Amino acid sequence: MDAADLSELAAGGHDMTLHALENVRVAFDGHVSIVTLARPPVNAQSPQFQEEIAYAFDYLSDLDEVRAIVLTGAGKVFCAGVDLKERAGKQWAPAERRNTLRSARESYHAIMECTKPVIGAINGAALGAGLALVASCDILIASEDASLGLPEVTVGLMGGARHAMQLFPRSRLRRMMLTGDRVDGAELYRLGIVEACVPAAELMTSAMAMAQRIAGHSPVATRLAKHSLNAIENMSLRDGYRFEQDMTMRLAESADSREAMLAFKEKRAPVFKGK
Repeated sequence: MDAADLSELAAGGHDMTLHALENVRVAFDGHVSIVTLARPPVNAQSPQFQEEIAYAFDYLSDLDEVRAIVLTGAGKVFCAGVDLKERAGKQWAPAERRNTLRSARESYHAIMECTKPVIGAINGAALGAGLALVASCDILIASEDASLGLPEVTVGLMGGARHAMQLFPRSRLRRMMLTGDRVDGAELYRLGIVEACVPAAELMTSAMAMAQRIAGHSPVATRLAKHSLNAIENMSLRDGYRFEQDMTMRLAESADSREAMLAFKEKRAPVFKGK
């Protein structure tokens, strides 16, 4: 399947289920997929929204032609968190609240466990559950309009702090959680939480450049690298490095690994086939 076929997929030519998503848009540019959160006005999360995020990333995990993904938001907000207007005064049916919370968890894990590297292009505020989406990405780039925050205590909710712990140091995290203060794009860059903070007009160009760079590597290597990073994150040094060595042995069995070494020896660009 070439780039034209992938573009047709995004338009619904091959997969009407992907095309039927109402809150998430999926597009393709070569071996890169762009996933856009699109639930106006602020991309607030509903159960359907969460299920569509999980479906989109599960789908892209299984699409061999995709080698990297950019996740961003439509409009001026990345994701404002859960839909408070939908929840205010809501009478929950038995099991409904638990199912909603479960679908939220699965939407974040679908990004984290996606077989393809995910670049988060933070175009605006990412709050609460929106921050959890950001923290589930592999690499982060922010616009100057971006901000991350945990406003839960100000609106009668909890959650998001465990995901934020992957990004922020202890004192800053507790300040965010207990006050509701946000951290803007420039400060996110100063803290080393994002790779760059760029003008809004340059955000997608920067994110796509990163994604295209990753997509130019062996998809076998990047898939195993992400799997390894996820697996070793909470391992001891000994266990983690042993796991990486096991992944090295698995990668060495691939044609892509042999091609990479041969291309290096012959001083030419490698041609990867994803096998």
